[in-house]
Amino acid sequence: MTTEINPVLDSVKGAFAPVTEAFKNFQNLEVPEAAREFVKKTANTAKDRAADVFAGSEKVTAAIETAAADSVSEAAKISRTIQQAIYQDVEAFFAGIDRLASAKSLNEAVQIQSDMARARGELLVTRAKATTEYLGKLVANGAKTAQDNLAKVYTKSA
Repeated sequence: MTTEINPVLDSVKGAFAPVTEAFKNFQNLEVPEAAREFVKKTANTAKDRAADVFAGSEKVTAAIETAAADSVSEAAKISRTIQQAIYQDVEAFFAGIDRLASAKSLNEAVQIQSDMARARGELLVTRAKATTEYLGKLVANGAKTAQDNLAKVYTKSA
């Protein structure tokens, strides 16, 4: 049986001899200079693009950080303003109670109540105007900050 296998193996080896020889030559094949330069250039371009992406991601992170810090700061300002308005309202309420308690007649009490209602209405209108102006400035500043941050991030045109 071994004698029958050897001729088959020899014929298979003979059939694949050109492929085997090609693989032997392939290992010693010299890569052309142009191909090596192309690979180097492509690798350097990819490296530069990776550096650009990293720099862009750093800018995006900085922009997000700035926006988040500004948002926290604005939220704190709004919270303080609301707390101050509530405190002022409580003070005005107790001052009104004190003035009403000092009224000597019903007519005087009605006049004090009327003055307090008018003052309260004027205060509400003033606060509404201030809030509208503040929100308008906040939106405008937010849009400008977003535009500035995007300009920083996308310094290169596509």
